[in-house]
Amino acid sequence: MTIGAMILLSTLILRVNSNFAGNTTTVYDSKFAILGTSVGASVIEEAMGKAFDEATVDTSASSLSDLTAHNKLGPETGEVYPNFDDFDDYNGYTKIDSTMPSAVFKINCVVSYVNPNTPDANSSTATWTKKISVSVTSISMKDTVKLSSLFSYWIFN
Repeated sequence: MTIGAMILLSTLILRVNSNFAGNTTTVYDSKFAILGTSVGASVIEEAMGKAFDEATVDTSASSLSDLTAHNKLGPETGEVYPNFDDFDDYNGYTKIDSTMPSAVFKINCVVSYVNPNTPDANSSTATWTKKISVSVTSISMKDTVKLSSLFSYWIFN
C-alpha cells in the first residue's frame, strides 16, 4: 500500500510539474508576442509621422504623377535611418532591436501603393494611399508578428 501511494504521489507531482512548465511557456509566448507587437507598432507610428511622399516633404502634390513611382519606393540616395523624411523611405527597412534584455527582435518593413478599396492587393501604379507592412520575428517567439497600416494623402483646396 505504501508503494502504491508513492507511485500515485510521483505521478501527481510529474503531472503538476508538466502543467506548470506548459503554463510558463504560454506566459513567455504571450509576453514576447506583446513586446513584438509594441516594437512593430512603434515603427508604424514613426513612419506615419513622416511626409506621405518625397514630393510632399516641402510642398503639396496635386497629381499622382508627382508621386514616387511604385518601383522607386524606399529611401532616396543618401537617406539613411533615422533621417528618413517620408513614409515610403521605410520600404526595405530592416532593423535589429536588442534594447530589451529578454529578447532580440528583427523588424522588416515593406511599403507599397494600394487602392483603399482593396488594401490587401498592391498597386503597380501610384495611388493616394500607401500601405506599410511590418514583420517582427525573434528566436524567443513562436510566431511572426505581422502588422500593417494605411496612410492616405489628402489635399484640401
